[in-house]
Amino acid sequence: MKHFTDEELVSLYLETHRDAYFERLYERYSGKVYRKCLSFIKDPVRAEDLTHDIFLRLISKLSSFRQQARFSTWLYTITYNHCADHIRVPNWRHEVLLDEGWEHLSSNPDDTTADQLEIQDQQVRQALKRLAPEEQTLLLLKYQEDISIREIANKQSLTESAVKMRLKRSRDKLRRYFMEIER
Repeated sequence: MKHFTDEELVSLYLETHRDAYFERLYERYSGKVYRKCLSFIKDPVRAEDLTHDIFLRLISKLSSFRQQARFSTWLYTITYNHCADHIRVPNWRHEVLLDEGWEHLSSNPDDTTADQLEIQDQQVRQALKRLAPEEQTLLLLKYQEDISIREIANKQSLTESAVKMRLKRSRDKLRRYFMEIER
């Protein structure tokens, strides 16, 4: 089975539903998925749980794999999105929102009820979804993955000043969208 490509393994699994094909995919990618999850949440136990969740989710999504991209790219996208969904939005609130002058949001979660936090989390998520994918990516790289401006510039083939300006514009848009949702 080692000679099968990822795409062939997916096709064989979908045709036969033999666990051996899916297990081979798991063997190939579970370590990479785990490391990506760990880079997001910095907790080995939660990263392991997320890894298992992703592969469980993958079983149900395999039929939607259209081979327009490589399997590894598709799996990376699923992993990234799943991890992003599990990152606590209050981190965004403190690092992006409050640091930029949103005093009406409590900087002390103990002063805010769970219901208020949930509403704020939903509003931030809604605002974030309104941003262009490139803007979301920049914000996620900077504030979620804690990647330096220099590293982002290298990854995105941009200058550091361009990254700073794009981050500022993205934060401004996020703040504006949040304020519209909050009204």
